Amino acid sequence: MTDIVCISPIDGKELARRPAARAEAVEAAIADARKAQREWAYVPLQERVAAMLRFLDAMLAMNQAIVPELAQQMGRPVRYGGEFRGFEERVRYMGAIAQESLAPVPPADPRPGFRRYVAREPLGLVLVVAPWNYPYLTAVNTIAPALMAGNAVILKHASQTILAGERFQMAMDTAGLPKGLFQNLVLTHDQTASLLASGAINHVNFTGSVEGGKAIERAAAGTFTSLGLELGGKDPAYVRADARLEFAIENLVDGAFYNSGQCCCGIERIYVHESLYDRFVEGFVALTGKYRLGDPLDEATTLGPMAHARFADIVRGQTAEALAKGARAHLDPKTFAAGRDGTPYLPPQVLTDVDHTMSVMREESFGPVVGIMKVKDDDAAVSLMNDSHYGLTASIWTSDTDAAEAIGRRVETGTVFMNRCDYLDPALAWTGIKDTGRGASLSPIGFHMLTRPKSFHLREV
Repeated sequence: MTDIVCISPIDGKELARRPAARAEAVEAAIADARKAQREWAYVPLQERVAAMLRFLDAMLAMNQAIVPELAQQMGRPVRYGGEFRGFEERVRYMGAIAQESLAPVPPADPRPGFRRYVAREPLGLVLVVAPWNYPYLTAVNTIAPALMAGNAVILKHASQTILAGERFQMAMDTAGLPKGLFQNLVLTHDQTASLLASGAINHVNFTGSVEGGKAIERAAAGTFTSLGLELGGKDPAYVRADARLEFAIENLVDGAFYNSGQCCCGIERIYVHESLYDRFVEGFVALTGKYRLGDPLDEATTLGPMAHARFADIVRGQTAEALAKGARAHLDPKTFAAGRDGTPYLPPQVLTDVDHTMSVMREESFGPVVGIMKVKDDDAAVSLMNDSHYGLTASIWTSDTDAAEAIGRRVETGTVFMNRCDYLDPALAWTGIKDTGRGASLSPIGFHMLTRPKSFHLREV
């Protein structure tokens, strides 16, 4: 039997070990989920939403234990308090719009003697393959609306945050969901692929790497399983000449280095108008230098270790390549006492004199490094922002809303921000283009991704 093991980035020691589910247990889980879903689909929507709010309450009640548990699993400092502010916002919002989003839609031209409408019906069984970087926020984007919409859900969580899956199960059990409707399964990659290939899953949502998304797509090929994929990103920011400089610096430093840069929509490259460039770089470097790298269980730590040493080594490699090609590093790693080569403890770095021949400006880093380039105008910024095979979010820093909107229409991305970044608004569709993925979550569109249209054309005689 294969074990799934979580190694803590804090000290490199084993934190948790769980056996992968046996084949017969997976088969039983599918059967139980199918049975529960058939009944759950006929439970009134208000009751399904109420169950998700009970689940939310149960999860919030565990926050004090979850925060240090997260630090131990993936390195986020405890001072930031976990993920449940956004988690709660998303669950409550989706519950509030469920009735309208899932309501039957009649045609615009009513006809006497006919009852005609398009209903939304649950897809059936939804598999959520969740990542480690935001193990609660990313998973709940699909789990809560899927259950509200009448589906059953199986959660396969990342090995690095294996305990998060167990917390979901505990909260669902406390909420009193029917047996088998929600199940957290410990699965290997091969088991996940086999489950998808079996055709037992109606919809899979995966958040992770581009290669992982391709593996999911290959595994589901020929089954007609629908896909929701949020994959890699290389999110840009553009600081226009009319930006509020100090505001932009403060927010972009946080957007680049929060969670050690391990954010799906974190800022990885910045383009600054030439009139602000020198002052922006000076302020950005000074503020970045104030981070304290160290043990995430220490309240004084503002930058924890990356989730694994191999992730940190990818960033080290990108930085070294950039420096070899002429980039300038603005921070001395030696000033961060906890930083050590070969470990997940990676100091933040700001690079200038960078260009798009360097992987740090084109390939996902997912770590505490950012490159800053000078641009002469909006056209140059848009060209560089679009010079990427990713497209999750892009942020524009300006005092001109009309200009931001016009620029945003030209940028190839899933979400356009103005004067903010690294945030997910549950009222808007969370989506990406290019290699960043397919489908959408949250907003009414998120409900539509988890249901299918069913038309009713009823004639009275």
